[in-house]
Amino acid sequence: MKIGLVDSGIGLLAAAAALRRVRADADLVLASDPEGLPWGPRSADDVTARALDCARAAASYGLDALVVACNTASVHALPALRAAFEPDLPVVGTVPAIKPAAATHGTVAIWATPATTGSAYQRALIEEFGNGAEITEVPCPGLAAAVQSADGEAVAAAVAAAAELTPAGVGAVVLGCTHYELVGELISAAVPGAALYGSADAVAAQVLRRIGAAPYPGSLTAEDRSGTLDVLLNGRPSPLPDVALAYPEGVLLAAAPATA
Repeated sequence: MKIGLVDSGIGLLAAAAALRRVRADADLVLASDPEGLPWGPRSADDVTARALDCARAAASYGLDALVVACNTASVHALPALRAAFEPDLPVVGTVPAIKPAAATHGTVAIWATPATTGSAYQRALIEEFGNGAEITEVPCPGLAAAVQSADGEAVAAAVAAAAELTPAGVGAVVLGCTHYELVGELISAAVPGAALYGSADAVAAQVLRRIGAAPYPGSLTAEDRSGTLDVLLNGRPSPLPDVALAYPEGVLLAAAPATA
């Protein structure tokens, strides 16, 4: 199977690594837009156009599924992507894990970009899936950019600032930006006792459901660990960016051979 993932930058690493963990034989195509990131402040039409460009570049590799591994793109571009590619190519979006968090915890904080925090989209998700939980929306200015550049000091400062806005004793923290999953351990340490809810594992499971595949049970043989990795930066075949290797997810993916 061959699965493409689209994002502005390295936020797609979390979902790609989750797919690699459940199917080490899957060929992955990572298509991002370093010339246009971040997508958060851009207009809906601009995000849609850029996501379509990335998706078309990935689809040229002959995909079985396409993952929109970005919350912003899932908000603005998912309908256009599905109109362009489905039903021939299943398109899986990324939604903050509000539903499972609120189903289990009475108090929930949603960490998201300033553009997403308080948005009609996020408020609609809270209304639909909040389950009566006390939910606090927490803006995280600068966190995605700091993760993207692997700036440890900036990441720590942004995480600390968001933790200050998070109610003490909150039961769960929902990560409303895929970049945040790459620093999940730091976020957990900053909000002790809170369960962390990302989207990567759920996205990987949904991809397998959409294409009728099953995860590998147990360990894999060397022959099964055959999945390749191709990286497209603004449509151009490229090595995995060095910044990706600052995170365990990037190191996991870097071990795969490229097809070209």
